[in-house]
Amino acid sequence: EADEAVCSHSRRAQLRLCLERLKGLVPLGAAAGRHTTLSLLTRARLHIQKLEDQERRALHQIEQLQREQRHLQRQLEKLGMERVRIDSVGSSLSSERSDSDQGE
Repeated sequence: EADEAVCSHSRRAQLRLCLERLKGLVPLGAAAGRHTTLSLLTRARLHIQKLEDQERRALHQIEQLQREQRHLQRQLEKLGMERVRIDSVGSSLSSERSDSDQGE
């Protein structure tokens, strides 16, 4: 019986410690000192749901930005290829002109 009382006391102390830690993690508002265990746990659940929603929105935004980045990368590569083609056409035109200039 004495061992059970010690274990029970230890469990309650552990529970109090965990609840105090939870109070530090969950935004409680103005009446932070007067929350019951139930209200603290309810606020913790709501806070977790809010954080999960924020995480989902952030992941969705990351996916959108990655798609946009890939699209812009493809456009940049296309522009690079067009520039190379334009540069090569321009250099062949200038070399043709220099050949004809030498013949004069």
